[in-house]
Amino acid sequence: MVHGKKLAKETLLPSVLEDDDAETESEKLQLGERGASRTEVDVRGPKDQRSSSDGNVLDRGEREGEEKEEEEEEEELGGEEFVISDKDCDTDLELEGTEEAYDPTGQTYYMEACERLQVVPASSFLRHIRDSELSMAHYGLGPQGTKALAVPLVTNTSILRLNLRDNWMEGMGGAAMAKMLKENCYITEVDLSDNNLGDYGARAIAGMLKENSTLVSLNLSGNHFTDRSAEHLGPALITNTRLQHLDISHNALGERAGQILGDSLSENTGLRSLSLAWNGIRGRGAVMLANGLGMGRNPILSAGCYGILKSIQENPDSAMEALNFAGIPVNQDFEDLYTKVKEIFPALTINHGGRIGTFRKAKA
Repeated sequence: MVHGKKLAKETLLPSVLEDDDAETESEKLQLGERGASRTEVDVRGPKDQRSSSDGNVLDRGEREGEEKEEEEEEEELGGEEFVISDKDCDTDLELEGTEEAYDPTGQTYYMEACERLQVVPASSFLRHIRDSELSMAHYGLGPQGTKALAVPLVTNTSILRLNLRDNWMEGMGGAAMAKMLKENCYITEVDLSDNNLGDYGARAIAGMLKENSTLVSLNLSGNHFTDRSAEHLGPALITNTRLQHLDISHNALGERAGQILGDSLSENTGLRSLSLAWNGIRGRGAVMLANGLGMGRNPILSAGCYGILKSIQENPDSAMEALNFAGIPVNQDFEDLYTKVKEIFPALTINHGGRIGTFRKAKA
């Protein structure tokens, strides 16, 4: 009965722990076999001491005949004994702890997940489990600790801002966080910087961004992303319209990433800020990125146009020849900067939606 209770409890844990489908199926089969074996022993008793209905001990031939009939009955019932045992265990759980049926903090799930993954529960998380902001930067969670933490966050309704910077969660931990964010509809800000997520983690994060409609700010700085990561993140940025702030600085993105992200940003309608500092985007990749920001539907406004022009001014080796800010009105500060940039790059041409001051005068 104890074994059945443990099995029932484990099935209640959110699926963020199932990072390997094949391994999970194997575990379930093993648990099922052990559960069936335990039920058979409890119900039948020792097989070598069988008696007839009148109390006489049956000989070997009679025992084998009766066992064969019982096996045929079991096949017809389709494993009814095991199902009944599970039902009994569920009843026991309900009687012993009805308060565990719904836990908005996820604390119960967290303790069970820590026990299953053999990690020490984080006291900081337990102390702040009901706060709107959880900061566990530099906590050393690792992949397993991150997976355990992801379990309660699936159902937690209090935490809105999550900072897990520098916990060395690696790709597997990042995938667990991504699964959690597919389900959680309360968290709006997440910092996963400096966690060595790699291309594997980037792929999982990209899949999450295609489904998540709550996240507003995401920091992925310093995670060893390469151009392959950009191949995953690019399509996600086209699909996601909710994310406003994205930091992918201090990675290993190259020219190919600049082209991919440039194409994606030309279709993105939600981002307001994007940090690509300290990457390897240069040359043609930088040109494609700038073109994506200037010909697309990204609402960068006058301040965004000014920022792009300022970056060209500070790069004397820039090969930029034209910027298209069509439909975006610019202010006088942009015009003044453009005059200065023209002195450095006389061939540079810019198309924009007119000067804001001009429109105001016309309206007056």
